[in-house]
Amino acid sequence: MPTDNTPLAKRETDGPDPLRGPSDLLGFSPTNVLIDEDTTAIDFELAPGQTEDANLGLFLDFENIDNPQPIRGTRGGTDPGPRNTELDKMNSDKLAPPGTDHGQTINAQWPMGLSHTKAGIDSAGWSRQENTKVMPDATLMAGVDMRLEPGAYRELHWHVAAEWALVLNGSVRVQAVDEDGRTFVDDLTKGDVWFFPAGIPHSLQGLDGGTEFLLIFDDGSFSEDNTFLATEVFAHNPKAVLSKNFDVPTSALDDIPEGELFIFPGTPAPKDIELQNVTGSAGVLSGSQSYSYHFSEQEPLELPGGSVKIIDPITFPIASNFSAALVTVKPGAMREVHWHPSSDEWTFFLAGKARATLFTPPKEATTFDYMPGDVAYFPRSNSHYIENVGQEDLVFLEMLQANHFSDMALSQWLALTPAQIVTDTLNLSNETVSKFSKEKQIIVQGTNSTESPTAA
Repeated sequence: MPTDNTPLAKRETDGPDPLRGPSDLLGFSPTNVLIDEDTTAIDFELAPGQTEDANLGLFLDFENIDNPQPIRGTRGGTDPGPRNTELDKMNSDKLAPPGTDHGQTINAQWPMGLSHTKAGIDSAGWSRQENTKVMPDATLMAGVDMRLEPGAYRELHWHVAAEWALVLNGSVRVQAVDEDGRTFVDDLTKGDVWFFPAGIPHSLQGLDGGTEFLLIFDDGSFSEDNTFLATEVFAHNPKAVLSKNFDVPTSALDDIPEGELFIFPGTPAPKDIELQNVTGSAGVLSGSQSYSYHFSEQEPLELPGGSVKIIDPITFPIASNFSAALVTVKPGAMREVHWHPSSDEWTFFLAGKARATLFTPPKEATTFDYMPGDVAYFPRSNSHYIENVGQEDLVFLEMLQANHFSDMALSQWLALTPAQIVTDTLNLSNETVSKFSKEKQIIVQGTNSTESPTAA
């Protein structure tokens, strides 16, 4: 291959370039050869409901379809490839969207399984995160999924952002000190919640059996890599300064770590938590200012299609701007069509299989499919629902940046509006409008079916 600066036209006279074809392949020529290929000769099958009217928008289950195709009713066509068939099977509403989808909304879906894993030391654990690097429009909140093996620490640290956490598995000991020198220690189990305001230093340690927890931060650009770590504070201050600060000889600092430990194995926590209840003159942090809430012990509100329980500053005052709902939806049921006037919604799927349609004015709508470990993001006042399209219970966490949990329900709004206005606007019958619920349903009971509903 020529390596000098000789013009291409002159180099061509020196003989053919083995990396490039001849110039006579440019444009039309009667000698051009067409490949005689039938691109319609594709073996495929259609999923139940796939031939129904596209605007009906039934869920299409491609899990056991060998070669799913981007067809919905009379819309779309076959795809000869290349393509990622396994990804298409998991995202049927992306491959064959309902006819009601239109334009392009924000990307309201991120699987934590696609996030880079940050590994701890000596098999002590790991973390994965979601932030604006992967979901640019999710500006209000970011999330981290973290695992600590038995006895492992998330090292002493603090953040510029506030941290709200839900224990997903196992149990964990949390410790912190506030600005006034009050100390806090508590043991939390699956389903419990903790909160640390911005700048409050704390540590976490996995108890027997280890733990996994979900962290939500009040800044969509938050990154675990920008955390203030005790090891880094020591590593990046002169030893002479540290010696003066702690009134110890510099030799006492000879073995401090050179950099972050992040997640590392440690001495197992004592069974008796009182042994780690260190206090100073300010005493302990307790009462309404406590950093933990035993959410696992709160009884959910049982509904025909599932259950829900809410935690917000009304019952957990220290988390003054974090409001959440833990929702369980039975197969075939759905979280009703709603929106949040006061906040974006950051949602994490814990179990089951779901889909949701995000509607953004004037007419953009996208339907997304979700699985456990996925993050959803719905901007403030943008309508959406979350439907259970699997055979098992769907469980997810709805998170708001708000001083109490609230939403607007489509059905309740219309039911509490004079019927004549609704019928004139939507061309619906009085009988249909009379069935709209004047109370929030939260979860709407239904059947999980791909069959077209009857006219009745």
